[in-house]
Amino acid sequence: MQMTPQLTRPESLILVIFGGSGDLTKRKLIPSLYQLFKQGKLPDRFAVLGLGRTDYTDESYRPHLDESLRQYLAEGEYDASLSEQFLSSVHYLSMDPAVASDYPKLATRLSELDLLIRNPGNYIYYLSTPPSLYGVVPQHLMSVGLNRADGALRRIVIEKPFGYNLDSALELNKIYQAGFHEDQLYRIDHFLGKETVQDIMALRFANGIFEPLWNRNYIERVEITAVENMGIESRGGFYDQTGALRDMVQNHLAQLVALTAMEPPVQFNADHFRNEVVKVYQSFRPMSDEEIRRRVIRGQYTESEWKGEHHRAYREEDKIPHDSRTETFLAMKLYIDNWRWQGVPFYIRTGKMMPTKVTEIVVHFKPTPHKMFTTIDGGAVPNQLVIRIQPDEGISLKFAAKVPGSGFEVKKVAMNFTYDQLGGLASGDAYSRLLEDCMLGDSTLFTRSDAVEMSWRFFDPILRLWQEEDFPLYGYPAGTWGPKQSDLIIERDHSWTNPCKNLTNSELYCEL
Repeated sequence: MQMTPQLTRPESLILVIFGGSGDLTKRKLIPSLYQLFKQGKLPDRFAVLGLGRTDYTDESYRPHLDESLRQYLAEGEYDASLSEQFLSSVHYLSMDPAVASDYPKLATRLSELDLLIRNPGNYIYYLSTPPSLYGVVPQHLMSVGLNRADGALRRIVIEKPFGYNLDSALELNKIYQAGFHEDQLYRIDHFLGKETVQDIMALRFANGIFEPLWNRNYIERVEITAVENMGIESRGGFYDQTGALRDMVQNHLAQLVALTAMEPPVQFNADHFRNEVVKVYQSFRPMSDEEIRRRVIRGQYTESEWKGEHHRAYREEDKIPHDSRTETFLAMKLYIDNWRWQGVPFYIRTGKMMPTKVTEIVVHFKPTPHKMFTTIDGGAVPNQLVIRIQPDEGISLKFAAKVPGSGFEVKKVAMNFTYDQLGGLASGDAYSRLLEDCMLGDSTLFTRSDAVEMSWRFFDPILRLWQEEDFPLYGYPAGTWGPKQSDLIIERDHSWTNPCKNLTNSELYCEL
């Protein structure tokens, strides 16, 4: 496998953040840019221009962001002197991104900043806006010519979800392709910026011991879980229009399935890597309506007493209708119809208000064909490879070992590796990595238009069926592992790594 040639960052650049006064900018983008500044990874001549409807000036915007740095940087990362230096390059323009007549004002301000930092028109536009503006902003940029490169760098970063269904995703692609080339488009999925997600590729393709086993002959099933122990916080208006499938499954979990299942790229560069991702999506086995009913379980958290506190139901959250049928939990089984994975089920699960926050991939290997040794509980001891993405990032290989003493009783033990054994993760987070990649022009970890389309082609029939019929929505108490009905999609002899079946009060799992 050949590696991507070294890329270089531009000497000057302006990062334009649509939604500069929003939550994502405060919590993620500005702290990540500060980290890049601290590490000397920003262009020599660099500026940030935040855009929003809030009436800030440069002078009032910077202290606001300084407070965000104090709040959201990890302990020990904040330095007042460095913050002052970094924020001196941050500017603000009060405008409404939805209003076309405000864009000449943006063009003028960018020209002024070009003169200030000697920038030849190199711009990256970051859409930290509600998804309803994803199709509006590029058209307004085109109306004043801010999409045209003319030899300069022009790129646009789009947050997820990219579309609400297949038709809207196709329409968005048409809008962007009318004014931008594909290599200017950076559809961001912050999961791919996590070191442990990227290490899935290193684990598979840099270790000869796994490749011969990574197929249907030795793997029984794959389980991917990404759950959170919190609710929707202040995102009620956004989340109720989105739900777990659009927010997590169609992008994040689909990407994790692709990384687990993909073939090794001929070269490790953007084109070859993303080609293999698309091939996985193309191999997702389509489901009939009856298969969707059997293989997809959705749920919504209800009120409960958990850890000594009362937690309200999803329908009692701010900006949520009292009769909302938006799912906060989704579990499903899918198959990949290709030579490597034929017949191997992939189980995926995500949810809000779970007992813990964890994202992990569990590869379950087939048991030995003949049971020679006894175990403490009388069951089998199949091998498992656990790739923990968060928290406690690392890898655990579980296998059988003999219990010391007389006899030949075996039990499951684990060999554990955690990333802090490498001296700790590099400072910064997923957004730092992805912002740096965008500046370098490396689109490997960003989603291509055909991948968006193929993913939606698989998930769109599920959304359609939900709209056409009264598809079940099961309640589950906040602080539990979701509705017990999700155990039904696991094969008879299997269960989730963190199963729901220890919860017995069936009344709590009634259909809403």
